[in-house]
Amino acid sequence: MQKDSELQLAKAFKLTERLMGNTFELTVVANSEKWAMQKIRLAIDEIKRIENLFTTFNENSQTNQINSQAGIAAVKVDPEVYQLIERSIRISAITDGAFDLTYGSIDRKLWNFDSTMTRLPDIETARSMVRLINYKNIILDPLNNTVMLKERGMRIGFGGIGKGYAAEMAKSLLKKEGVCAGIVNASGDLTTWGTQPNGEPWTIGIVDPDHKNTPFSYLNVTDMAVATSGNYEKFVNIGGKKYSHTINPKTGLPVTGIKSVTIISPNAEIADAMATPVTVMGISAGLDMINQINYLGCIIVDDNNKIYTSKNINLK
Repeated sequence: MQKDSELQLAKAFKLTERLMGNTFELTVVANSEKWAMQKIRLAIDEIKRIENLFTTFNENSQTNQINSQAGIAAVKVDPEVYQLIERSIRISAITDGAFDLTYGSIDRKLWNFDSTMTRLPDIETARSMVRLINYKNIILDPLNNTVMLKERGMRIGFGGIGKGYAAEMAKSLLKKEGVCAGIVNASGDLTTWGTQPNGEPWTIGIVDPDHKNTPFSYLNVTDMAVATSGNYEKFVNIGGKKYSHTINPKTGLPVTGIKSVTIISPNAEIADAMATPVTVMGISAGLDMINQINYLGCIIVDDNNKIYTSKNINLK
């Protein structure tokens, strides 16, 4: 293990890899590049293991087994999968369904967000699409570690929480391996611990939604996670209006009015999971919810570039 006193001689070593359909950048503070890369490789293997459990792109994954048995039978899953679903349901309850694992039930053919999409579906079609979205229809059996989706056609997906969970697990592994400081950055959803080699906190840029490679502000953080959900990653312009790929699970229609939501939390899984529901809930309800939860902070940029923050955030 690298001692804190040794970190004065240390450097930050980085490795970037495509994982879970996203670019992960892992940074480790260490004296030896060889030692650092060994540890990063272990963390990458951990992220790949998690991806195999939760992906919907592999028909043998536990997620797809649950989906294929929707309305038919319960599926026995690993404790890790069961517990993440259990925590996700708790987040759904807190956000009044604005976060919902069963969003996977939406028909992707109607929401492709590319150049072929020239109009929104009508309100009735959109409503019929979200009929199967209901986290209360995920049936858990704690005695047998089984998961069942109540209705045929239901699907779960971990797109709203999986990256944060993987980042948190990779961080946990690196800390167990003796890494005193580092960052796991999952395409902007990141978690930090320790300090930079010079002893300063990590400096995290908050993305400018209009110029996604340029931060509009910075946060100094350590032992904290930051996640951003924005309409700059995937969107469509229809009738001169920009529609985000974030769908309101109650209406089936894209969310408007907010360009980006950034959540600051001690835990990357929570930060990742809370960014989308705040976007769905809107500025007033979203901030009201965040202000009632200890250790959570929030920065919102609306369509007019006005910035709103939770009561515990002081932007520089």
